[in-house]
Amino acid sequence: MKNSRSSPFLPWGQWLWVSLPSETLTEEDCRWLREIRPAGVVLFSENGRDADRVRHLISEIREVLSPNDVWIAIDQEGGRVERLKKGVPLLQPMRHLGATGDPVPVFDAAFHLGKKLRQIGVDVDFAPVLDVDSNPANPVIGDRAFSNDAWKVQKLGMAFANGLTAAGIVPCGKHFPGHGDTVLDSHFDLPTVDAPETVLVGREWLPFEHAVFQGIPLIMTAHVRYPAIDPRWPATMSSRILKGILRKRFGFSGVLLSDDLSMAGVGAHFPLPMIVERSLRATCDGLLVLKNRERATETLEIIRRLANGDPPFWERQLKRSLDRLGRLRTIISQERIHVDG
Repeated sequence: MKNSRSSPFLPWGQWLWVSLPSETLTEEDCRWLREIRPAGVVLFSENGRDADRVRHLISEIREVLSPNDVWIAIDQEGGRVERLKKGVPLLQPMRHLGATGDPVPVFDAAFHLGKKLRQIGVDVDFAPVLDVDSNPANPVIGDRAFSNDAWKVQKLGMAFANGLTAAGIVPCGKHFPGHGDTVLDSHFDLPTVDAPETVLVGREWLPFEHAVFQGIPLIMTAHVRYPAIDPRWPATMSSRILKGILRKRFGFSGVLLSDDLSMAGVGAHFPLPMIVERSLRATCDGLLVLKNRERATETLEIIRRLANGDPPFWERQLKRSLDRLGRLRTIISQERIHVDG
């Protein structure tokens, strides 16, 4: 008879990446963090725009969760996506930073940004954007992308990723398998890329495939539907796309994060239990549930119910994710030892 109860001691919260509402930790914040023990905490502008002040918040978070049990992440791309406005280099939009096609200034910009982020205790920068700026009507990517040329995107994107890595920061390529050719913003609706697979291979997928080949350690999914590959499910929820293409075809063995599950791209179209189960089955190692504490807590309860329904399967899945996170921790620790000399 199948055991119907999962181990209550397994760290199911390690599938969660969450956010906090302000610049300081309240007792309620501390209690909640200890209760769910998430893998990551993602910083936003409401957590502070001054790097020196944010450093104190990061120290508080690490005191609550212990230094080696939590990843601190931030969206600090440059241009219009910058959470910090003081105390770090403020970069141009990637389109302008990479306008000459020269990877050297892109690497240098990322390296100097990464050094400052690391000084305040950040582990992960959700950059570079590896989307190709293939649709001028796109409301969300635009100048966040390096170029409308896929080869240029992969060259400059990896220069940015390597600059962050050289500074001891984990880069995150996003948004797989490409959010460039959409006319909707997945924060507010579910976009579709109607291109045939032959176009996807040479355009949307190319920067990600090369990034995997060159060892990018972390990738974020897109809440975008690609009917040529999976006519029903957006990428975040699609085993055909994440497991079939990213993991098997491209050979990605690193950490895979969902984009924020609170976004309307998935949240307004599918029930949360379905989103959670399908994303984890598709091999996501972390689910971002941001700016919504109740939804994050509900996500953890959904995970526990899933685990109780089929303990052997979900315990194996969690172990794989923990192994990938552990390898990433080892890689970045070695890189920081090298940087510190």
